[in-house]
Amino acid sequence: MRGRPHGTSRASKDAGPAKVNTHWVILAIVILALGVALTVQGYMTHLAGIGDDSVASNDSTSAVPGTISRGGPVVDARGGAVRTVGPPNRTLALTFDDGPDPVWTPKILDVLQKHHVHATFFVVGSAAIDHPGLVRRIIADGNEIGVHTLTHTDLSTAPNWRRQLEVQGAQSAIIGITGQAASLLRPPYSSGNSAVNNGTWQDMQAVAGQGYLTVLSTVDSEDWRRPGITAIERNIAPHSSQGQVILMHDGGGNREQSVAALDSALSSFAVQGYHVTTVGSAVGIQSMRPATTAEKISGTAFVWGIRLSSFMVTAITWALLAAGIVTFLRAVLVVGFAARHRRAARRARLAGSGRRRANVPVRDAVTEPATVIVPAYNESAGIEAAIRSIAASNHPVEIIVVDDGSTDGTADVVEAVGLPGVRLLRKENGGKPSALNAGLEAASHQLVVMVDGDTVFEPDTVRSLIQPFADPRVGAISGNTKVANRRGMLGAWQHIEYVVGFNLDRRLFDVAECMPTVPGAIGAFRRDALVAVGGVSDDTLAEDTDLTMALCRDGWRVVYQEDARAWTEAPESLGALWKQRYRWCYGTLQAMWKHRGAMVQGGQAGKLGRRGLSYLLVFQVLLPLFAPVVDVFAIYGLVFLDPFRIGALWLAFLLVQCLMAAYAFRLDNEPLRPLWTLPLQQFVYRQLMYLVVIQSVVTALAGVHLRWHRMERYGSLRVPAGHSSPNSTTAT
Repeated sequence: MRGRPHGTSRASKDAGPAKVNTHWVILAIVILALGVALTVQGYMTHLAGIGDDSVASNDSTSAVPGTISRGGPVVDARGGAVRTVGPPNRTLALTFDDGPDPVWTPKILDVLQKHHVHATFFVVGSAAIDHPGLVRRIIADGNEIGVHTLTHTDLSTAPNWRRQLEVQGAQSAIIGITGQAASLLRPPYSSGNSAVNNGTWQDMQAVAGQGYLTVLSTVDSEDWRRPGITAIERNIAPHSSQGQVILMHDGGGNREQSVAALDSALSSFAVQGYHVTTVGSAVGIQSMRPATTAEKISGTAFVWGIRLSSFMVTAITWALLAAGIVTFLRAVLVVGFAARHRRAARRARLAGSGRRRANVPVRDAVTEPATVIVPAYNESAGIEAAIRSIAASNHPVEIIVVDDGSTDGTADVVEAVGLPGVRLLRKENGGKPSALNAGLEAASHQLVVMVDGDTVFEPDTVRSLIQPFADPRVGAISGNTKVANRRGMLGAWQHIEYVVGFNLDRRLFDVAECMPTVPGAIGAFRRDALVAVGGVSDDTLAEDTDLTMALCRDGWRVVYQEDARAWTEAPESLGALWKQRYRWCYGTLQAMWKHRGAMVQGGQAGKLGRRGLSYLLVFQVLLPLFAPVVDVFAIYGLVFLDPFRIGALWLAFLLVQCLMAAYAFRLDNEPLRPLWTLPLQQFVYRQLMYLVVIQSVVTALAGVHLRWHRMERYGSLRVPAGHSSPNSTTAT
């Protein structure tokens, strides 16, 4: 986004310095909230998962009391005392782990209803939040619920903070969904009493301190292995009248065999006279209680917080996918249009060359002189280089330097140079648009070239720039702006942006006939067209964009002339770059809003509106606004997803950028050496640019008026020898 004013504007008189700081606090809060949501979702989804319940541990059992290892499957270690109990004879406590599952839990509940029996479901909190209706159905059908942790984490290997989170998180999920609190807990990957080791016993003591009874099992169906229906029936078949706690699964995988085996086994249990029931009923305890009001509020907030984080991650994922597709399509579109633009320019050059070789007059050549207007405000560091380079043009030019109330002796420098054909106009400070309009009034020729005071031309620049005026439909022409001070990392990044971002886009805009900006550094205009739109307006900070859009809406074509090169100074510090881009971006937003009516117009205005403005809105406003989310999500992917896959995606994206950049550099006949800095550009420069867009959008929405900011000059202007024509002179 470009607009390069200087001096003092009317806006600066209307408003004092304005600081907009609140939006940075809001942005930080949004990013923090997003980070929390991603962290929660990453923890819930990717740090653990429901898997096989196999138990394989060689840990010592030296600290496990004999009461546990030889006791009943229901363990009460609350208050320091250890008590165990099991179901009475001919009573089977039927339990299911790892659910609820949207496919298998309903089938198992149907089987239980069919046989008029109840069971205990040890639910995983994350699965319960995903399928709250199933949890409520479990309760409504007369079954009971127990805690099986939040994400099916092995508590024996988890640190204390995570163990508490897993247990309390699952309880909060149950309360938030059912309004009831559970007192039974089964640790994932647990088994019978004899398998309790020191780590498991430590976990049992810890959860007992939170008020939970630990439920182990005496009969393991091993249905998680999917050994076959017959094998599962054989595993859960009682071999005595002693009461048992049967372990089965309603989640964690395909439970088709479990459903079939359960149906058959329940019929067999009824024939044999076994009573099948819940754990609580089997041992005579009330395993669930109504939650307190505070617990309900906390549980509901927890559940909705998890759901919100899930929704946010899903929405961001789809948005990232859409943004990735749009970005890739843009790369294809820009490169395709650039190739088309290059072919058209080549055909034009070949046609002109052929006519000259055949001694046929080139009727389309534009030879009339041009007026070059140089608005200058405190440009003493570079104004001499600028006017000397223009005066060395191989095309007849009139140079008008408009000193806009400079206080650094700019006008004296111009007078001291004493070049023929250079006119100096002195005026009070009124801003760049005022200076340009003053130069326009004094212009002697119909073709007008506008150039900033921090810019130098090559000898062939003016002649090349004005050639498209051979087409009477053309009202303005954009030249090719080059970064002169491109040394150092920041200079290289801006050089890449000018070549890849600005110039590729200009080729696309040219072919699509929707050029939104003729840069202040180098642009040519028909004087009559400028007068028809009222000259240069000071309504925005991007007077060049505003003017270009006004010309398009007036029916003129605006084109890009890549052979007309101008060399300009770029900011050499991040602070200066921020000020420059903030001004450009804010001014472009102003111009877009001012000319929004082009969206519904026809002809050239409609092309600007529906093509140019839409392109700017999507790629220079909306996508940059979304960019912080991309960065946060990338960190999320590296932490919670597959870092190799994320790295591969980033490399693929970088490869596309590098290929596009290499093509753009080839079009501009630039050496590829600076492209080694392109990967590093993603970690500093890119963030600065999207923060500029955020600042500009917030400022625009807040209705804050900005002052004109003038960029610091460094006196580094010169035409690099490799790009000069043989008879050019270096301007210093």
